Amino acid sequence: MSFLSRTVNRTLKSKHVAQRCYSAQGPWFGISDEQKEMQELARKFCREEIIPVAAQHDKTGEYPWEIIKKAWGLGLTNGHIPQNIGGLGLDVFTTCLIAEELAYGCTGIMTAMEASTLGQTPVLIAGSDEQKKKYLGRLLEEPLVAAYCVTEPGAGSDVNGVKTRAEKKGDEWVINGQKMWITNGGVANWYFVLARTNPDPKASAASAFTGFIVERDTPGLTPGRKEQNMGQRASDTRGITFEDVRVPKENVLIGEGAGFKIAMGTFDKTRPPVAAGSVGLGQRCLDEAMKYSQERKTFGVQIAKHQAVQFMLADMAIGVETARLAWRMSAWEVDQGRRNSYYASIAKGYAADVINKIASDAVQIFGGNGFNTEYPVEKLMRDAKIYQIYEGTSQIQRIIIARNLFERAKAGAQ
Repeated sequence: MSFLSRTVNRTLKSKHVAQRCYSAQGPWFGISDEQKEMQELARKFCREEIIPVAAQHDKTGEYPWEIIKKAWGLGLTNGHIPQNIGGLGLDVFTTCLIAEELAYGCTGIMTAMEASTLGQTPVLIAGSDEQKKKYLGRLLEEPLVAAYCVTEPGAGSDVNGVKTRAEKKGDEWVINGQKMWITNGGVANWYFVLARTNPDPKASAASAFTGFIVERDTPGLTPGRKEQNMGQRASDTRGITFEDVRVPKENVLIGEGAGFKIAMGTFDKTRPPVAAGSVGLGQRCLDEAMKYSQERKTFGVQIAKHQAVQFMLADMAIGVETARLAWRMSAWEVDQGRRNSYYASIAKGYAADVINKIASDAVQIFGGNGFNTEYPVEKLMRDAKIYQIYEGTSQIQRIIIARNLFERAKAGAQ
């Protein structure tokens, strides 16, 4: 029996791969044997398949289809799809372990994979049995990807500013509008699309929007040009135009007016893997800086002997380890079936900020070489920045955290 077969068989025999990591008293972040095998598989894949081609994909911006196909064949994508559909049914904690390992090699390639999970999650949490079998099942049959289509040119973190509209006409909905910064926009097989269905501008976000599943080949749906971004260039980011795009009523998730709740609920499950991805990048920065500091000499000694460099390395390690604990806590919470918005925002916000500092310090330790494309850390620094922007900016995370604090204070006072 192959290594992958043993991993999959063990996974399928468990209701949750990480179930032995949970104690009645609270979180315990030990890793089960099954999780270790998945982690090791992802780590091996990263070293053998991602790292050797990461610089080339960064240079060309070519979408990593071959890598995605190989990862799909090994079960490193779509692990969250339920067992009753044919998936592995992995919990969020385990998918985060995989995400961290893949991101170590290239966060652009990892984002291409993770963005598909983002697109799938609304269907995972709000889809009917028929919708799940059709759209999630399709991704198990062949290496296809999905996309999360919410952001617009004038509406990013302010979801209530979404202007794309959907009007009901008979048994169909007709969508018109424009989306922007859609990851996997040009390669997705289908999209989760958020559109305004209540024309009243005073309608609350909680009832004004509806979530749709939209097929890529629907007439009137047109992806724009691939955007040339600062970092994570292997990721496919585009605008999407909707011109009289007709969607059948059976492709509505839950029902009219439930879109905002679905879109926000998605982040509870997807922000922990994003935080885990940034930790993978931070670990790579630390490893590269450690290695270089023991090779480079100044004033007759390795720069690792200088206290100034040692302190930078120590601070990098503190950042990596605390960010790792943060994503593990947020993943653990959601796997308990609890709302984890508070912990997910802490994990995502903290990891994004500290990893940007770590990437900058890695470049500093490399000195002039760190500013050069022949060394890996300049790419890591460029790739790190987007973590403070996508899936909710660092400022939005702080707003969410503050709101949760006030809610808890109010509840405690009653």
